[in-house]
Amino acid sequence: MTAQLLRLETTPDLADQVYRALLDAISSGSLRPGQRIRQEELAEQFAVSRQPVMQALRLLRKDGFVQDAPQNNGERVRGLQVAPLDGQWIAQVYQVRVALDRLAVRLAAQRRVRIDPTVLAAGRAAEREGDVKTLIDCDLAFHTAIYRAAGNPLIEQSALLHWHHIRRAMGLALQLEHLRAPVWDEHEAIAKAIAQGNAALAEALITDHSEKASGTLAEQIAFASAEPAEDTVQLRGPQLSR
Repeated sequence: MTAQLLRLETTPDLADQVYRALLDAISSGSLRPGQRIRQEELAEQFAVSRQPVMQALRLLRKDGFVQDAPQNNGERVRGLQVAPLDGQWIAQVYQVRVALDRLAVRLAAQRRVRIDPTVLAAGRAAEREGDVKTLIDCDLAFHTAIYRAAGNPLIEQSALLHWHHIRRAMGLALQLEHLRAPVWDEHEAIAKAIAQGNAALAEALITDHSEKASGTLAEQIAFASAEPAEDTVQLRGPQLSR
C-alpha cells in the first residue's frame, strides 16, 4: 500500500534571502530594538513581492527576533517591531558559552593547534574598516576555529545553537569603535597560548574575554533599552538574487 502523504510547501529561496538580510540588519543595529517594521515597506525596499517578506518575518518571529507591535488604546497597532534585547537571556547564553570555550581551548592547547592566521588577519582588517557585519562574521570564524581545533564536534554544535542571539548583541556593542581593537588583541593572545600548548593560560584568557564581553553587552543592552526607537524602517534593500 502506498503511503498517502501531505504535500509540503517549499519555502522559496527568496524568502531565505530576505530572512538573512533582515537578520543581518537586526544584528548589525541597522534595525534597532523596538523599531517598527512593515511588510509593505520591506517588500518595496527589497523590490520583491509581499509573500517572501511575510515568510521571512514569520520565521524571525518564531526565532524571537521580531514581535507584534504594542497595543495602543486597547487596539493592536498594525505590523511588527524588532524584539527588545533581553540582557538576562544574553548573560545566560554567555554562561554556557564560556564553559564551552574553556573546554575548547583546553583541548585545542593539548593538541597545540595553530589557529589559521588568515582568520586573525581578516578580523584585524574588518576592525580597521569599521565593518560591523564583517567583524561579527570574523568573530564567529575565530571561535569556530577553536571549536574545531578541540577535536570534539559536539562543542561546535552546542556553541552555535544560540549564535544568532549573541550575534545580535555583538552588533550593538561593536557600534562603539573603542571596543573593537581589544577584542582582536585578546583573540591573538588566546591563539598564541593554544599554539604554545599552555592550556591554563588559554583558559584564563578566554574566560576573561567572555566575561568582559558579557559585561559590555549588558551595559549596551541597558543603554539601548532607554533610547526611543524610530517609528519606520530605514533600510537599504540588498540586491537579492532570483
